Amino acid sequence: MRPAHPTEQAVGMEYYVSDTDGVGGRLREDDEHFRVRELERFDTEPVDASTDAYPHLVFRATLRGWDTNDFASRISDALGISRERVNWAGTKDKYAVTTQLFSVYGADPDDLPEVDGAELEVLGRAGRNLEFGDLAGNAFELVVSEPQRPENAAGITDELAAFGWLESDTSDDATSIGVPNFFGQQRFGSRRPVTHKVGLAIARGDWEGAVMAYLGNPTDAEPEGTREARAFIDRELRRSSDTSSGEQRDPREETRDWQEALERVPNRLRYERSMIHALAEHDGEPGPDEFRAALERVPSNLQRLFVHAAQSYAFNLMLSERLARGLPFDRPVAGDVACFSDTDAPDGLELPDTDRLQRVDERRVDSVTRHCERGRAFVTAPLVGTETELADGEQGEIEREVLDDLGLEPADFDLPGEFHSTGTRRAMLVRTDLDLDREPLTLEFALPKGSYATVVLREYLKVDPVDLG
Repeated sequence: MRPAHPTEQAVGMEYYVSDTDGVGGRLREDDEHFRVRELERFDTEPVDASTDAYPHLVFRATLRGWDTNDFASRISDALGISRERVNWAGTKDKYAVTTQLFSVYGADPDDLPEVDGAELEVLGRAGRNLEFGDLAGNAFELVVSEPQRPENAAGITDELAAFGWLESDTSDDATSIGVPNFFGQQRFGSRRPVTHKVGLAIARGDWEGAVMAYLGNPTDAEPEGTREARAFIDRELRRSSDTSSGEQRDPREETRDWQEALERVPNRLRYERSMIHALAEHDGEPGPDEFRAALERVPSNLQRLFVHAAQSYAFNLMLSERLARGLPFDRPVAGDVACFSDTDAPDGLELPDTDRLQRVDERRVDSVTRHCERGRAFVTAPLVGTETELADGEQGEIEREVLDDLGLEPADFDLPGEFHSTGTRRAMLVRTDLDLDREPLTLEFALPKGSYATVVLREYLKVDPVDLG
């Protein structure tokens, strides 16, 4: 185990579990070098089925250079409908070739537009829209460009195989490896990791702080114009009683000039501009209700993402502390909460079912360990929400200490609208069968829904997260 890159530590991923030096290099030199295909489990009716009973048109899209949200907006704009009528099971990256499902309420096949960089295949109709639960997982084929030490991949694979030890490999051609099931950097923003800061402010009831965290906080990875706009917002519009500089700054009495901020923020920052528009339209100085309304200007899935990012940050911190204490990830200790596998998962995919939980007391440690060894059970940590029940024993200590340090408790997630979260639990370990080729250095594997390919790749490259895409 070795310390992670500082940018990863800032979002709770404090360690690599492999000690071997990384291969170096970078991902996404070309979109074709990062291929993702959804492992689907969503049934459809024929395309000529009744639109009264089956109003949702379902199609498969292979996208090149499209962010999922942007593609959904392109479809909704072309159809002249609300973006909320376009749904999908999993959000994918822009700089990749991705194959995934979409559903559109009230559309006909002939209505679908031709879109540059997109190949659409109509599959049929459904009685409901796609949801996150309809995705079983994703299969990846990833090429590492210009690795400096490609020979180190074999040693890293051996270490990860030991970390995620399984009683028997499921394939003669692949090696079963395991890594901590961290939320990857893109959960928080690869170049500007702030979504968890927004979510933490929301959970604390600080609506103004949430908006300002999203609008401000410039980073060196952004274009100069964007940095300058965010710096202006931090300098001129943020109200603060921060005394870290040794000087108390009183809240300003005058109304802040949101219109000037709007003029400075580039047009490409659509969500930031939408928030600022809401504040600029308000007559007088905005209060908590106006700041909340500004946050609600962004799509509902992004509203949920803010809170999910705060939960994810806490989860990452819990896993890092478990690593620091030397507790196992592939089997339970007394006090853990385990979940069992989803028996309907596609072949070769370990899919945790967090609706089937069991507390592991001293009497159950051995039996649950045997299930874990066979890939039938997983040790979990919480994504904290209103219905979260924390673990007992040493893992319970970890969970409570992390929440105390963040100033959070489960009741804080009793929030309005899309921000509300009841919470769930998530497997601490993710395992997969890995195919590794050297010329060029290519990794092929599949992960359950919600797990990140970059969490596997970070162990191999050990580079700045920006180079992981």
